[in-house]
Parts: sequence; structure tokens; C-alpha cells
Amino acid sequence: MEERQYDLIFICRPDTPEADIDKVISTLESTVAEKGAKIEKTEKWGRKRMAYRVQRLREGFYVYMVVRSSQGEVVKELERRLKVADPVMKYLTVRVDEELKRQDKLKRHREKRAARRPRKTAAAPAQPSIPASGEQSVATP
Repeated sequence: MEERQYDLIFICRPDTPEADIDKVISTLESTVAEKGAKIEKTEKWGRKRMAYRVQRLREGFYVYMVVRSSQGEVVKELERRLKVADPVMKYLTVRVDEELKRQDKLKRHREKRAARRPRKTAAAPAQPSIPASGEQSVATP
């Protein structure tokens, strides 16, 4: 089975200590390692204002992770752990490898078409001839 890429974003309560957020992240990392997947990137985006209230709160601490796995069970386990974690208010997991493959295919197609097309050279605009000094241009009727 081919490897898939997932984006995982979760929002913790804004009053959660940094140590508890690190604990949630380390739990997720150990779960991923047990299942034979890997985390490519982990970013703490910090406290941000949300578009609407969640559990009567206007702010949350955002964490972003990129996970690569060939098994769908990894995502199910991560979501289960996020669901039972007390500091986590919301989470979202999105599979992005299909979209990345589609973008690569379109890019290759565009490059192939560009290579087939002959390059157009810009034609120099025609300049009217200017008579040399001393010569008069004669207009004929």
C-alpha cells in the first residue's frame, strides 16, 4: 500500500500550560511511532482568536502536524486519543496526498505542453525610414 500524507490540526484550551500541550504532542508522536508511521513536521502556532466560540471560549492554542502513514489505523488512533484528551477542544485531520499528486500531474502536463510549443519571438516593431540630413522626402500624388 502506498504512503499517505495527512495534515492534523488541533486546538487546545487557551489556559492550558505549555507542559500539558507538549505532553499531548509527545503522546501523539509515540502513538505514531508505535504504528510504524512518521511525523514530518510539528508546529505550534500559539494562541489565536477563533472565528466563533467553542466551549464558550474565543481563543485557542493551535498545533499543526504533518503525518505520513501507509495505514489508516494510525489516523483513527490519533483521533481517538485527541477525543479523550482534556486540553483538546477541536481537531481536524485531512488527507492531502491525493491533492498533491493531482497538482504534480497538472504541473508535468503544463511543462510537456510548453516543451512542445515553439517559442514565439517578439517581432521588432516596424520603424519608419527617416531621410538622411539634406535629403528631402518627396511625396508623390
